[in-house]
Amino acid sequence: MAAGKKEGQESGTDTPSLWERMERPAPAPRTSLTLERIAAAAVEIADEEGGAAVTMRRLAEKLGVAPMAAYRHVNGKDDLWALMIDRVSRELAAPDGATDWREVLRSYALQTRDLMLAHPWMAVMPTPVIMLTPSRMAVAERQLAALAVCGLDADSVMAAFRTVTSFVHGSAQTEIGMREYQERHGWTSGDETRRALAPQMVYLMSTGRYPTYDQYALSATRKDDRAWEFAFGLDCVLDGIAQRLGI
Repeated sequence: MAAGKKEGQESGTDTPSLWERMERPAPAPRTSLTLERIAAAAVEIADEEGGAAVTMRRLAEKLGVAPMAAYRHVNGKDDLWALMIDRVSRELAAPDGATDWREVLRSYALQTRDLMLAHPWMAVMPTPVIMLTPSRMAVAERQLAALAVCGLDADSVMAAFRTVTSFVHGSAQTEIGMREYQERHGWTSGDETRRALAPQMVYLMSTGRYPTYDQYALSATRKDDRAWEFAFGLDCVLDGIAQRLGI
């Protein structure tokens, strides 16, 4: 790092990081455009029109400013995504009075699934953008702290946290992907989806190669209960961590 350069500044520039700029006192109100307004507008666009619709031109149109105006506040798409993730992640709250690691991680996991279903564009965000924002770091810190008090070494704490996070994001991404697939085809229920896919399934099952899957198709009673399936899988992950680490 060059002499005199502050930590967090971009290499080769004197530009403060996005989050440093966000925490600075607001300048004199010579302009109504702020990082908060940009984030709110971008989230609204993504929620209503999909993540791909969030472009600088569309954002400028929504905010009623010149197309290049936003570039005075954000450096590009990564900054914009980070602002969006940080804004919606403020909805995640630590369970009141919770101290047990399992209760803390489970609460955040359930909330994160709900958050991703409410904002499905989160499912396609790059992992570094999702994790490296103040709100996301605060969520991670709360969970890591709950694990750390169990007397685990630092590597085990992080591995356990990342295992739960990976399950949550992977499961939610799959659920969002299926929901969007159904919407594209106009299928409004699990039964309607299964009827539409029946020719493929009937052929595959008729080969006799998938007897366990066939048994599931014939006898399962929770095929469309995604919340139950998520909670069950989450508890399996937490049980495994508890057993492995003895906590």
